[in-house]
Amino acid sequence: MAFPDLTGDISARLPNLRGRLKANAELSEITWFRVGGPAQLLFTPADEADLADFLKAIPADLPVFPLGLGSNLLVRDGGVPGVIIRLGRGFGGIEILDGHRLRTGTAVPDVKVARAAAEAGIAGLHFYRGIPGSIGGALRMNAGAHGIETKDVLESARAVDRHGNIHDLTLADMGFTYRHSDVPADYIFTSATFKGNPGEPAQIQKAMEEVADYREQNQPIRERTGGSTFKNPPGHSAWKLVDAAGCRGLRVGGASVSPMHCNFLINDQGATGEDLERLGETVRARVKAGSGIELHWEIIRLGKPLENRPVGEALALPAETNAGR
Repeated sequence: MAFPDLTGDISARLPNLRGRLKANAELSEITWFRVGGPAQLLFTPADEADLADFLKAIPADLPVFPLGLGSNLLVRDGGVPGVIIRLGRGFGGIEILDGHRLRTGTAVPDVKVARAAAEAGIAGLHFYRGIPGSIGGALRMNAGAHGIETKDVLESARAVDRHGNIHDLTLADMGFTYRHSDVPADYIFTSATFKGNPGEPAQIQKAMEEVADYREQNQPIRERTGGSTFKNPPGHSAWKLVDAAGCRGLRVGGASVSPMHCNFLINDQGATGEDLERLGETVRARVKAGSGIELHWEIIRLGKPLENRPVGEALALPAETNAGR
């Protein structure tokens, strides 16, 4: 489907816009699941000032959503009305500061931050080697791995709100809890400053290799996936609940629950966004029926379904449906 083209109106409002603006941009080409419909508008700002000017000028009722590397996102098949903002080169710098600190743009991949910290002898950020996203997403979700979270290493962050105002945020301002930040949803993070500890580059690199080896052996990193699908409920591991509910290898259309790690959904047979979402909802329903525990999505689901198709409906599958079917 195609949305009305708003580029002419936006360009008229912003004759000095320096970033790139594209109508009906295919998001399936830039998200890890490789599914879903287009964005009505895709804007890649040149830098923070360009982003602020853009947000000030566009209509107040036009929805806006920031996109990082697309690793934790499920785009629905009907596409995304409004503007997807994808931060690019203007937000891709890394600067080593004194006091074992590092400042980075929010478009930088987490793994690149881990490597820069290791080279500079800054310990404590090695866990980012195992998180397949960008720093902007890490700030929004308090991303973590191997017992360390973003809240443990973040010193401050910077963001632009929906009205184009720039905010400097302390760690306390972030309101971090498990896979969550209390920062208003309309804030788009532009940079972050991290503080680690002194360390030997070789030892930090070794810790990073251990993280990478763990991912290689335990997660379907070579598949079209969105990373961990469900948050861990208090006192439980999501994958164990999914496994106990008999969902390892469960399939809906072209989507399946990974046999390697059953908190990962994979697009292994030309899945649609609907296939993946219905599979996730089916898993949630089975876990709730079997354990009484409700799983909550960690993956962000964005956009609207195709015409006359419900969103998030569980599929009634026979109990014996499993791996290999």
